Formats: sequence, structure tokens, C-alpha cells
Amino acid sequence: MNYQVISADCHVDLVWLPPDLFTGNAPAALKERMPFVTDGPRGKEWVTQSGASFGLMNGMGSAGRQYVPGQIHRSDRMASTGLYEDGQNGIRRPTDPELRLKDQERDGVQAEVLYGILGATMRLDDDEAAGAMLRIYNDWLGDFCTTHPERYAGLACIPNHDPEAACAEIERVARRGAVRGIEIARRHGMTPLWDPWWEPVWQAIAATGLPLHFHTIGGGNRPDYTKLAPKVALAARAAGITNFQMHMSDVMMSMVFAGVLERHPRLKVVLGESGTGWIPYVLNRMDAEWEEQFKGLDLKMPPSQYWRRQCYATYQTDPIGAKLVDDIGEDNIMWGSDFPHPDGVWPDSQEYIARELAALPERTRHKIVCANAGKLYGFAVN
Repeated sequence: MNYQVISADCHVDLVWLPPDLFTGNAPAALKERMPFVTDGPRGKEWVTQSGASFGLMNGMGSAGRQYVPGQIHRSDRMASTGLYEDGQNGIRRPTDPELRLKDQERDGVQAEVLYGILGATMRLDDDEAAGAMLRIYNDWLGDFCTTHPERYAGLACIPNHDPEAACAEIERVARRGAVRGIEIARRHGMTPLWDPWWEPVWQAIAATGLPLHFHTIGGGNRPDYTKLAPKVALAARAAGITNFQMHMSDVMMSMVFAGVLERHPRLKVVLGESGTGWIPYVLNRMDAEWEEQFKGLDLKMPPSQYWRRQCYATYQTDPIGAKLVDDIGEDNIMWGSDFPHPDGVWPDSQEYIARELAALPERTRHKIVCANAGKLYGFAVN
């Protein structure tokens, strides 16, 4: 494979999975607590018997929203390829390995990293059932990726409610060997990442040699928009969506200041869909605060050096970050299209790459859009 572009942030969303995946594979005692598809007022929806809602079957984004023409420009571009129309007709392009390849080829992408079922454990709100749901998904993902291992790098989703359950799943997927990384299935209100509660999980991941991933899910405490006046709701949504990626700074600071990277120097950490433009400022603040008042932490070097040694961030469009590559580190940035999410750049990725990285040396561009991901995930990049 002649790799020129590797997307380091793409998605498999629960709403595009086979409708009977979870009910058909769950233990008998948990079948009635699994997500399934039923007829709803807006069409077929993913739900649970306890009232959890995951969105429309084959809907838009991780929340399965309804596609409304003219509402979001990027969604309109995606819709122009027939993606949502096919979904309504039962053609699941994002979860059919052959059809997905065609969609990536349309976008000039030779391989991709697959994050999975964002926010699903939070919506399910049932820890025992969530553990089973993630195991089922990870097995499906492994089968999906083995159809074209030279094209797909899947990330196993790991439980966030119990270290013992997390470690068991980490060891299980590592033994199977069909995935290329570990992703903590994040939810609002879970144990903070600086808490020692997580240390057995970090140890287990470090032992596998697989990179650790966190993907942005935005901030918590979201208001009920239906209870707000229309303009107020619009402002609230605008604020929430605009600062969506910057919550990843808490992940970075927690992992560094808690000494996770000091204790596990070979552990690689990826901030998925975090953007990059904010990173130099936060690194500068981390170094300054460490130097000024937090030398008591178990760190042997400034925080920014751990970033350079062990961390990566992905972005889909970030012209500010492209101007700050020297401050971020050309070895620490990976581009991703975010397919098939409506805030991504598919099917126009090549235009964004060409426009935003035009001023960078060719070697640096190649690292960002291909070589860094190739090295991290085991794609044979020249």
C-alpha cells in the first residue's frame, strides 16, 4: 500500500451498527438491557427498555441526530454523496468494510483509525450492561478490521466504571490482537484521570504496548435546551459546541501532573479530535506552574517534555494550529477527517489539507497527514 494520507480520527457510531448486534450477542441475563432498534415517532431509533436513547438508526453523528437539509453545511456535503439516503434505505456504508473503503478512497485516504461508540456508556447508564456492550462492540470491531488490516486500525473501547473490568477487557482484546489501540470510553462524571483509582488501568495498557486514546465528548452540565427560549438555547448550543475540543486540556494536564507518563515512559497517549491551536499555551502554563509552585510532584522534567516524548493530538481543521507546529511538535500532530461526523471534513479532506498545510515543508506535511499515524499504528509508510 502506498500510503499518502492516513486519517488518525474516524468513527464507528453505535447508530450505524447492525440492529441486532447487542441483543443477539449479549449473555441471556443482559439481553433485555442492551440497546436495540425500534419504531419511534421520527423513524427507527436505537433505545433500551429502561428508556435510554441513542438516536436515529443510521442517523447523523454519534448521537444519531436527524439530518436536516440546509442546517449544517458539512452535513449537506456529506448528504450530497447519498450517505444519509443510503442509511434510510438500510445501506450502512460506515459499517460495511467494503463500502467504507470506497468512501475513504473518494476522500483520498488510504487508511484510518477507528474510534468507537462515543458517549454510549453515558447514555446507557448501566455499568454491568455497558461492560457487556463494549465487549460485544470490540469483538465486532476486531472482525471488521481484520477484513482489511492494511486499511483499518480499530481502537478497543474500555469500561470506565471499574478498574478490574477495564483491565480484564484490556487483556482480552490484547490477546486477540485485532485492534491497534485502547480507548477509554469516556462519560461525564467518571473518576478524574488524576485519581490513583486509574493506576491499574494505566499499568495494564502499558503492558500491552498499545497506545492509549481519549476522545473529546465536550463538557458536562449541558442544559435542557427545550426549556430555554429559542435564542438563549441557540447561544447555549453555540458556546458548548465551540469549546467542545478545549476540554481535552484537562485530560492532558491530568495525565502529566498525576505522573502517569513519568511512571510509564513508553506509554503513548493520543488526544482524539482535540484540535491543536490551544496546546502551546497550555504547555507553557503547565511548565510555568510546575516551576513556580508544583515541584513537589513526581516529575523529573518539565510537563512540556512529557508531551513531546509521549503524546499526540488529532485535528480535522485547525489553521491556527498549522501556524504553531514548531511549538506543538511536528512529531506530535496527526490529521484526521472525523468521518462520518458532521463537524468533519469528509469528503473534502484534500482541500482542507492543501489549504491549511501549504506553508509547511513537505516533510512536515507528510508527518502530520501520514507518517506519524503510520508509525504509531503499524502501517508501513515510506
